[in-house]
Amino acid sequence: MSRVGKNPVPVPAGVTAQIVEGVFVAKGKLGELKLPLSAEVEVVIEDGAVKVKPVSQSKQSRMMWGTTRSLARNLMQGVALGFSRNLEINGVGYRASVQGKKLVLQLGYSHDIEYPIPADIAIKCEKPTAITVSGADKQRVGQVAAEIRAFRKPEPYKGKGIKYEKEFIVRKEGKKK
Repeated sequence: MSRVGKNPVPVPAGVTAQIVEGVFVAKGKLGELKLPLSAEVEVVIEDGAVKVKPVSQSKQSRMMWGTTRSLARNLMQGVALGFSRNLEINGVGYRASVQGKKLVLQLGYSHDIEYPIPADIAIKCEKPTAITVSGADKQRVGQVAAEIRAFRKPEPYKGKGIKYEKEFIVRKEGKKK
């Protein structure tokens, strides 16, 4: 029995949820997101909540039960409130700025790195050492943040590089004489 799947997902105010030809569609103030539904689960919208039930007791059906419920919840939360990831830049001379539709990163290389900002994502730099990636799709926000972090991952000796806001970097001891 899925502990996640059996809980109904409430539809937030200002969000419309519907099922059209095997696709779950959520519309809100931040846009419209779609989730193709598996044949292993049955999704019903009733009493202002989305309920997910497995079609059978097969292993695949039970696996998709909780997964579909979580994805539906993320869709509705995304179109209502949105998601964001914060990145921090550590290192002397390392900085970031948004110039038009590009994120320009100076990370100690001989050249600047220009990252084109996707249309469905918003990137802000309040400080030169802080980047905020936000958008409606949770997976897309995480993917873009991971791509930006991959330009200069934090190294374990001095902690220089791009890291997530709450990420803890395990430090190593340097060379000894």
